[in-house]
Amino acid sequence: MKFRRQGLGSLAGRFAWLVFGMALAALPWRGAEAQIGSARYSAIVVEARTGNVLIEAGADEPRYPASLTKMMTLYMVFEALRDGRTQLNSRVVMSEEAASRPPSKLGIPPGGGLTVEQAILALVTKSANDVASAVGEHIGGSEERFAQMMTMRARSIGMTQTRFRNASGLPDWEQVTTARDMATLGRRLFTDFPNRYHYFGTVHFAWGRAQIRNHNRMLGDYSGADGIKTGFINASGFNIVTSAQRDGVRLVGATFGGSSWVERDRHMGGLLDQGFARMGVAPRAPSSVMAAAAPAPRRNTPAARPVAQGNSRVAQVTTPPQRRQPQQVAAAPNRQALAPVAYRQQPAPPRPAPRPAARPVQRMEQGSTATTTQRPTAQRQQTPR
Repeated sequence: MKFRRQGLGSLAGRFAWLVFGMALAALPWRGAEAQIGSARYSAIVVEARTGNVLIEAGADEPRYPASLTKMMTLYMVFEALRDGRTQLNSRVVMSEEAASRPPSKLGIPPGGGLTVEQAILALVTKSANDVASAVGEHIGGSEERFAQMMTMRARSIGMTQTRFRNASGLPDWEQVTTARDMATLGRRLFTDFPNRYHYFGTVHFAWGRAQIRNHNRMLGDYSGADGIKTGFINASGFNIVTSAQRDGVRLVGATFGGSSWVERDRHMGGLLDQGFARMGVAPRAPSSVMAAAAPAPRRNTPAARPVAQGNSRVAQVTTPPQRRQPQQVAAAPNRQALAPVAYRQQPAPPRPAPRPAARPVQRMEQGSTATTTQRPTAQRQQTPR
């Protein structure tokens, strides 16, 4: 399918995505319909050790990487450190060109600088565009040359559909990637640089008197998540690559096209939950944030199971067996199932005969919108994160 800058190119392609979106609407995680129904959506979950694909949807469709680009920038930095071409305490000088990059940025004036290790932390947490450009100049001599080096290295590690034009992910029509390529990069960052991967788990970065918080809210919000990177530009929506480990099993997931960071993170959590389930890993209780973000499930909703169909995994709806009381409360996405709870009969208040039949008590599931406060949806920004 030919890729156009405005989106999917052909009428047939748009019809295929419409059919595909309708099929995916039956998946167990809710709240991601805006992603699944959009032409910008794609996703994949792989097992990190083998690279086996557990879930995929449009994983080879061209997408704009936005600040996920900085994952490749950091790969190049780690490689330069390994080869002795730079050191953690080496000084990265901020050029006038690099300082002119729009936010997100540290705002270092031309002629100023920071160490390579500070640059790593600024890229992981702040996703600083000025720092990314300065790092490109530090390693490649110029950002343009560095982008060429990034592309060549990406191809050599299996990212066959990716092309870089800058080190930051700022909008460029020719800078494209795929969900599959970004998941590959996430795996390689962990396997090729196990002694550097811990940087992606940094929650706060001290810069002067400021404490810069990592844009990646999956850290702490999703049990087992320890990296990797978020991204956003208007042309791509909200993107994320996440790595998480549970019971010795590590998964890497990538998703593109979220309408907000809340929707993106919730959807990524649902994908990883399904991936861990397929690997036989027991579910975990969600954090309070993820639980608050997840809506209460609908009663009598048909269950869904992943089935292979072409190059994508969709859901096949099956009718669940009829249950007798006591019943088990259905688990919401990213939620461990609660213990069996029986309906209790509440006696009606004294009234003249005849007395009406008792009604079952209405139960409110933990994490529903009636008992929790949802996180506010983040406002869109015009620059990548």
